[in-house]
Amino acid sequence: MAAGETALIVKLPEAEPLVGAWRDRYDSSAAAGVPAHVTVLYPFLHESRLDAAVVNALVELIGAHDPFEVRFAHCGRFPDVLYLAPDPDAPFRALTEAVAARWPEAPPHGGQFDDVVPHLTVAHGQDPATYDAIEAALSGTAPVRARVTAVHLFVRDGAEHWHERRAFALGAGTTPR
Repeated sequence: MAAGETALIVKLPEAEPLVGAWRDRYDSSAAAGVPAHVTVLYPFLHESRLDAAVVNALVELIGAHDPFEVRFAHCGRFPDVLYLAPDPDAPFRALTEAVAARWPEAPPHGGQFDDVVPHLTVAHGQDPATYDAIEAALSGTAPVRARVTAVHLFVRDGAEHWHERRAFALGAGTTPR
């Protein structure tokens, strides 16, 4: 990770009471200033490329998508990640696909994965027993519900932190739906 890296994310403050303590302990992005979220696109364009044309294109592209309701009721796993799974996940996929199609030089996760699965990371880099314990603790809780109304642009500084630079509202674009 380098200074000037960017990410487009959907912040989910509704999830913080449930996952905040776990993320603080087991997700390094929390310590770096990234709130509970679902990633739309990482890495996005380097900060030096974020001119007025890119910002205007993001306003239009993201604005062409309607706000939506989402809930997080169960966990999922990748080999090195425990996450909350969004339901539905199709609106997140649509946002990722739209941004990646507009900027093909910035494929999701650098093109590492064939299928990009929307998720809210709770812990990563831990042993299976830790994931089991976290998942057991989360399984007895009520689902997290949220209304997604914006995508947020975060930029990595020269140290180890990410900072929000701008929000792009869903449903605010001029492109016909």
